[in-house]
Amino acid sequence: MLQLIQNATHNAELTAVISDGQSYSYQQLLDASADMAALLLDATTDLNEARVAFMVTPGFDYVRVQWGIWRAGGVAVPLALSYPLPSLRYVIEDTGAQVVVADKTYADVLAPLVDEKGLRLIVLGEEAQPSRTAQLPERDGSRRAMILYTSGTTNLPKGVVTTHANLEAQISTLVDVWQWSASDHILCVLPLHHVHGIVNVVSCALWAGATVEFLPNFSAETVFNIFRQGQVNVFMAVPTIYFKLIAYWEGLPADEQQRVSETLSRFRLMVSGSAALPASVMERWKAISGHTLLERYGMTEIGMGISNPYEGERRTGYIGMPLPDVSVRLVDEANTEVSDGQPGEIQIKGANVFLEYWNRPEATQKAFTDDGWFRTGDIAVVEDGYYRILGRDSIDIIKSGGYKISALEIEEVLRTHPAISDCAVVGIPNDEWGELISAVLILKNKSDDSVTTADINTWLRERLPGYKLPRQYRLVDELPRNAMGKVTKNELKTLFTNDE
Repeated sequence: MLQLIQNATHNAELTAVISDGQSYSYQQLLDASADMAALLLDATTDLNEARVAFMVTPGFDYVRVQWGIWRAGGVAVPLALSYPLPSLRYVIEDTGAQVVVADKTYADVLAPLVDEKGLRLIVLGEEAQPSRTAQLPERDGSRRAMILYTSGTTNLPKGVVTTHANLEAQISTLVDVWQWSASDHILCVLPLHHVHGIVNVVSCALWAGATVEFLPNFSAETVFNIFRQGQVNVFMAVPTIYFKLIAYWEGLPADEQQRVSETLSRFRLMVSGSAALPASVMERWKAISGHTLLERYGMTEIGMGISNPYEGERRTGYIGMPLPDVSVRLVDEANTEVSDGQPGEIQIKGANVFLEYWNRPEATQKAFTDDGWFRTGDIAVVEDGYYRILGRDSIDIIKSGGYKISALEIEEVLRTHPAISDCAVVGIPNDEWGELISAVLILKNKSDDSVTTADINTWLRERLPGYKLPRQYRLVDELPRNAMGKVTKNELKTLFTNDE
């Protein structure tokens, strides 16, 4: 039996999930997921890694469906709630899913595609009463458990396949190092088609016997209202969410700010991930909450690999140190390990690392070195034992005038300008320079004509060497982001031309 399910049997009377104003015990979750497994099996004995796509609002139904797929021996394929129909079609067709599960909110969206493909559709709330007499199949850790899709920048998204053993390694490690316990209560505000929400929040909480409360639609006001109730003591979010919470807090009356800050100060743990955490956000949140956000590093392919310590110094601008049982090395372009202080690509090895890209053997082979290290494509440097991300090799590392320049470093400096609310830096192909450093800015006061990009460049010249200065700027009202809050930089490149 899966360890996650086994653990739940020891916490039967504890509250597992709170959603839609209702509380559900671990026993209710076990019973409901067994019913779902029996329904999926449909008189067979084992799904034998058949893919089951599901589009379900975050909450109790989501978890019972996910667990039901696993308990029936299937592979869970969570569909992004924000995806348009062509993207949903791509995932369903690519995985070869024969069964689709949806709640009533999304069943109408999927019905035409299901009919066209001749698939089985299970609509939650309308499912037939299953037979619970059938024995659920035994499963070992080597079985495929889940397929999550990478965001995809220049190519079509790839399905990342994790086994039950991969997931158990990812979950159990975080439960240990972040000291999860059954007394914890976490609020989930993250989408559940990424590892951040699925593994770090929901699965870690349920592994430990803790309570996970769901808020499917983010609202800063609602988040703070839930916090005020005094039960939530763990929170994990992306930088964009912390930015929104800060903005809402700053609009509250002084006495209300004080009450919120006192509530936040009693939390056990607050974590930020899925995108680089700006130092300005980290410092402002610490002033508001008293917490230094724990920043960590992970990917769909590895879960989490590197983390700032739960106990000990959490360094601003650093992702921390390798997690237990995760091997990390930095290598140069010749795949030779670099010395401390020198930048290199992060490579990872461990039980947490995914099995394969679904039906893409060549892509899988390219993702690993000959000696079995996963190539993350992220560039970092080790300083005093702590890893600091310089950027994504293809997106955040700009090759200009013979230099390799970190876009993230330039962004951090730009964000300290008093007139700038947010920014993103990209490299634009250029015959002379290789790539031109180009900055996209959001100004705090968009109607203020007194601040020019020339002024900003002059200001920046006092803080960065000349070769790191942007050569062109664009002003926008907002930055394009994906579901996890990461800026989609390839979209920004269309703002620029190469004739400047």
